[in-house]
Amino acid sequence: MLCYDNVSIAYGNAPALLDFSLEVSQGEIVALVGESGSGKTTAIRAVMGLLSGGGQVVKGDILFEGRSLLNMSLTEWRALRGGPISMIFQDSGSMLNPIRTIGSQFIEYIRAHEPKPKKEAWAEGRVMLERMGLPHSQTIMKSYPFQLSGGMRQRVGIAMAMVFQPRVLLADEPTSALDVTTQSQIVRRMMALREEYGTAIVLVTHNLGMAAYMADRILVMTRGRVVDAGDREQILKRPDTAYTCELLEAVPSMRGKRYV
Repeated sequence: MLCYDNVSIAYGNAPALLDFSLEVSQGEIVALVGESGSGKTTAIRAVMGLLSGGGQVVKGDILFEGRSLLNMSLTEWRALRGGPISMIFQDSGSMLNPIRTIGSQFIEYIRAHEPKPKKEAWAEGRVMLERMGLPHSQTIMKSYPFQLSGGMRQRVGIAMAMVFQPRVLLADEPTSALDVTTQSQIVRRMMALREEYGTAIVLVTHNLGMAAYMADRILVMTRGRVVDAGDREQILKRPDTAYTCELLEAVPSMRGKRYV
């Protein structure tokens, strides 16, 4: 479904991702783990054509359902983003317009992909907010982003990303701004997308516990390269590199037990 073919990405003369290859099948969850600056976010932003700071794919290709994503027109991107491919940003609140209500933005987002009456789009937005653990959805739809907490804004962003049941969901530290209880709700909702609609998920996370729980495969990255890759059991029990062992050792333990 989604294929990286020997992709290298650079920001100016500085390489950020080197010879990255990955194939993600329908319904598969793949986690990219590693230190900050290892190229994880660059890898998933490239899929959306949203590389910042002049980043460019300098080698290889990225394909979605057999079609290259590197030379798409603006019209083609509009049809793809938020529909078949959607992304949860690490700080979803920063993606919201501060001078428009949540409801007006949510309605515009829904109607950009599916022509429908505003009243119907409003109701659909409320349903998604409630699924993300925001019970006072009517109030939230009428609120401005600055009136919500960081965690609430994050859940709004997640609701918008998941509203169309995308075929591929790119998730960049989706629960980092949330409390543990809400993290659990969001993780279960993401897993339900896979079960109900066959959504493939590429998850960027520092949380090896989350990767261990969600992912079918795990790629360990450092300095723009994949240094370890395999299924969940292999990475957690039989890692190939010292770096992966160090990451596992860094996971806190409780009463001698490490929860990964």
